[in-house]
Amino acid sequence: MLPEAFRTAGSSSFADFLVQYAPDQLPGARATDAAGPGQFDGITHGTTIVAATYPGGVVMAGDRRATMGNVIAQRDIQKVFQTDEFSCVGIAGTAGIAVEMTRLFQVELEHYEKIEGTVLSTDGKANRLAALIRGNLGLAMQGLAVVPLFAAYDPDAGAGRIFAFDVTGNRNEERQFCSVGSGSLFARGALKKLYREGLTEREAVTACVQALYDAADDDSATGGPDMARRIFPMVATIGAEGFRAWSQTETAAVADEVVAARLTAPDGPSAPLI
Repeated sequence: MLPEAFRTAGSSSFADFLVQYAPDQLPGARATDAAGPGQFDGITHGTTIVAATYPGGVVMAGDRRATMGNVIAQRDIQKVFQTDEFSCVGIAGTAGIAVEMTRLFQVELEHYEKIEGTVLSTDGKANRLAALIRGNLGLAMQGLAVVPLFAAYDPDAGAGRIFAFDVTGNRNEERQFCSVGSGSLFARGALKKLYREGLTEREAVTACVQALYDAADDDSATGGPDMARRIFPMVATIGAEGFRAWSQTETAAVADEVVAARLTAPDGPSAPLI
């Protein structure tokens, strides 16, 4: 006979089902000892994610470097994940837990659609992700924080939307652009300089790649375009047609232009004073 959790009517949340049937499978349920100084130096961390809106959509981009303390653990890590047809998540923080949380979030959205027969609203998706982040608070307080960035195209509004979170699950909607991760301070400064209303999709992508370049210029944990290995930021756009991951060729074309321009202007393009 099936366990009670399978025979009891519940909510449309897959995470709530796991609480009843297999709570140990939730990302925040992992038991750890109290963290001491340097205890998590050997754990892989993802770094910088940026997102920006443009008329009719939103772009998200992430660098490819993962660090382990002061060591580069991986040069081509994936940090941007499609979560459903009209949304994606960029991960920053403890990489293993972030990926696990993202996969659970993907199942959460698919489970809701199968149970309810309709797609969860954009605000509902952001709320569900906030709940998953809040469930990881115990580990976050021990040094294993996950702070994702959520971007989606809202069919009701006909526009791209960006949501940022803190480790407690508090969500804030960002109207134009946002960045998270170790290089976020520098990336945000670059986007403040480069962003303007009415950007085309490609211009928004270029602004995000420029911001990641600036982040890598000042943050050792963020990786810039690797011209020798041909490793470039991961870029995705979401519009009325749905999620689209940019190909290596498309992203390389933008990155090549950015790097070539930096040879003559190392600090990047200048914004007008007025």
